[in-house]
Amino acid sequence: MIGLIGKNMGMTSIFLYNRNISCTIIKINRCYVVQIKTIENDGYSSIQLGTDNKYNNINKPLLGHFKKSGVHPQKKLLEIKTSFKNSYKLGQVVNIDIFKIGDLVNVKGISKGKGFQGVIKRHNFSGVGERSHGQHNRLRSPGSIGAGSDPSRVFKGKKMAGRMGNHNVTIKNLKILKMDFDKNLLILKGSVPGNKNSYLFINKKKF
Repeated sequence: MIGLIGKNMGMTSIFLYNRNISCTIIKINRCYVVQIKTIENDGYSSIQLGTDNKYNNINKPLLGHFKKSGVHPQKKLLEIKTSFKNSYKLGQVVNIDIFKIGDLVNVKGISKGKGFQGVIKRHNFSGVGERSHGQHNRLRSPGSIGAGSDPSRVFKGKKMAGRMGNHNVTIKNLKILKMDFDKNLLILKGSVPGNKNSYLFINKKKF
């Protein structure tokens, strides 16, 4: 089982098991098998999935790529390395029915970008912590970043200010609480990475 591409529809809460549980709603549109790579032809085995029909700004190379599989051009493409290539065919539709209620899944997405941030927001530093003795401009500063003449440099990996967020993040072992087959919705316990309407990759946990 290779998984599915879904969209983050936002968070809500449901009353289950006699308590209120925070959960995320994920919309699963039809996923098509667009390309199958093999060790013999490409050096590794993988399957490319596509979802969401695309109707404009499609160049000729992409049109030819989709024509091979007999699939309408798709907005989102995702290649997944897998050894289950013999179980799938070009143009095949992969639906939500590969999951069931109670399954544990891993959800991969791009986290929210927060721009360039200081050390307090980015690394949970506490700052100087006191406003006495004229410390008017160091309340949120990182402080000293290295030693003096020895080692005369700053070690790699030092926690400093920089870009925060916008990274590939995987949240593991999220339980499927409910499924809506009519609307193709997955309701997962907990939160997932990314903004609302961002794309996610959902696959079943490997045991």
